[in-house]
Amino acid sequence: MNVVDMHCDTIAELYYSHRDGGNASVLENSLHIDLKRMQKGQYLLQNFALFVHMEREKEPFAYAMKLVDTFYRELEAWPELIGIVKSWEDIEANRKAGRMSALLTLEEGGVCQGELAYLRDFYRLGARMMTLTWNFQNELASPNRIIRSPEGPVRFAPDTEHGLTPRGIEFVREMERLGMIIDVSHLGDAGIWDVFRYTTKPFVASHSNARSLASHPRNLTDDMIRALAERGGVAGINFCAAFLRDEEDGKEPVHSYCRDMVAHMKHMRRTGGIGCIGLGTDFDGITSQVELVDCSGMQMLADEMSRQGFTTGEIEAVFYGNVLRLYKELL
Repeated sequence: MNVVDMHCDTIAELYYSHRDGGNASVLENSLHIDLKRMQKGQYLLQNFALFVHMEREKEPFAYAMKLVDTFYRELEAWPELIGIVKSWEDIEANRKAGRMSALLTLEEGGVCQGELAYLRDFYRLGARMMTLTWNFQNELASPNRIIRSPEGPVRFAPDTEHGLTPRGIEFVREMERLGMIIDVSHLGDAGIWDVFRYTTKPFVASHSNARSLASHPRNLTDDMIRALAERGGVAGINFCAAFLRDEEDGKEPVHSYCRDMVAHMKHMRRTGGIGCIGLGTDFDGITSQVELVDCSGMQMLADEMSRQGFTTGEIEAVFYGNVLRLYKELL
């Protein structure tokens, strides 16, 4: 079964390795994702996000540019295995040539520092998808609320008040004009509804599950799932244990099981239809102990879907068909 994954954080991990004197390679490493294991897992396309932690990086745009350099140096070294894509035609050309595809995305709209020129520059460099926020407020919008207490663990709560800023509205409209896919994962509830309000094209929640099954506000409500499906968008199933089920005995879950991923797929299918479901593993951005271990084990998830009653056509839709349909329309 071919695989299209809308989100991983592998590029940042490779950058950290190189910065600290390591020699990790996209070809082969000890992370969740490398090219050899992607081949074993039957990958067709992987989105590689450039993750920027805004509280750690004093110059986020410059730091993101270093990640762009890592992306190109790593992926261009193996042209016989994978090709960088910027359009639907590029994806098709790679598929016909027997190569996997790599799509550049951004995880944190704050890297643009509110400058539309920077957004366009990232597009010129090949970025074709961007989350408007990560876990911090920026010039564009707010994420859901992070509640820190000295007496207990960090908690998260929906933000139903702070939506897109005026600059954020300008950004989503420019992203639609350019053909850069809007990604509402990590965006607060009010911001997600503003994206519906101020845009017309399909968009994605690249790595978000169903809030009805796991209450973390990084997941989508049923109303959001229905609206996303009606718009023609796709939500990618996130493998993080905390987004798959709620706390166990007061502790955050650490084990990610295929059965829980399929439970979210079933709920999304009932709520919005099979066409709104994709994959957004969050590999190399999560610390969960994943049952299928890494990208080489993706067929284990397909087997579990089949065991739980999904048809071959439905599995194909979730594993690659729905996202490719959206990419064909928008790229």
